Amino acid sequence: MKIDVTKHKLVPEHIPLSDTEAKDVLKKYKVNQDNLPKILVTDPCVKMLDAKIGQIIKIIRRSQTAGMFTTYRVVVKA
Repeated sequence: MKIDVTKHKLVPEHIPLSDTEAKDVLKKYKVNQDNLPKILVTDPCVKMLDAKIGQIIKIIRRSQTAGMFTTYRVVVKA
């Protein structure tokens, strides 16, 4: 049995970006992939999304105090 960790209420929303979306994000923030925080390819959410090494994941966290916070991470080898 495989559990979908992305459905748990404490896990923030993870959205894999297309190549075009990723380029737009890098251009908007004037960074390259080396400047982004990393997320391991072995992370349970990355596995559920079937994301590939080098792909950028958009993570949306919600909280009562901070509202919504969006961050981007690049998938790297473990």
